[in-house]
Amino acid sequence: MTAFALPQDWQIPLRAALAAPETLALRGFLDAELAAGKTLFPPQNAWFRALELTPFDKVRVVILGQDPYHGPGQAHGLSFSVPPGVRPPPSLLNIYKELEGDLGFPRPRHGFLEHWSRQGVLLLNSVLTVEMAKAASHSKKGWEPFTDAIIAQVNNKTDPVVFMLWGAYAHKKAAYVDSSRHLVLKAAHPSPLSAYNGFLGCKHFSQCNAFLVSNGFPPIDWKLPDVIL
Repeated sequence: MTAFALPQDWQIPLRAALAAPETLALRGFLDAELAAGKTLFPPQNAWFRALELTPFDKVRVVILGQDPYHGPGQAHGLSFSVPPGVRPPPSLLNIYKELEGDLGFPRPRHGFLEHWSRQGVLLLNSVLTVEMAKAASHSKKGWEPFTDAIIAQVNNKTDPVVFMLWGAYAHKKAAYVDSSRHLVLKAAHPSPLSAYNGFLGCKHFSQCNAFLVSNGFPPIDWKLPDVIL
């Protein structure tokens, strides 16, 4: 059965989720997809890239996406991010537009967001795989209970965390978050279809940093480097 090779520091909080019937069914589904020769994104070694780059005890912010990009070369395991050399998709361009309007940072020339992940920003999709050219093809196959468990475990952390929830789908995940301890920021999705209905101008990036600083934590450096090392 397909291995779920989670980083060690995530295995303990997710022990129950890994053993859940829904997760076992998901692994069987993914086995069948791969055995049928289907192309899945991101590559299998990047399914848990968000968890690898952002250790459990380092999570300070959660930015939740829905499912991975389904075009070749786009998905690499981080919500909204694309690898170096890949044109930033429209939703990410609107994120950059909001970042510029909120904090004054000029738009980067790439869409690679690992700089955020390495500072404690968990760039998590609710569904971690997709079939090529078939958006949402792996929704309701077992990923949602697993990633809901991730959100619930982050909610259980002692230190306050910022949850940035964009769009109606992400808003539903607020049910797993204690807003008396954590900061929950909601806005429209950055998609071109909805960004002008409340995403642009939401100032989530500055609100996030103000909350972190007020709780004694360093702010996130949201400015992405032009040169990717």
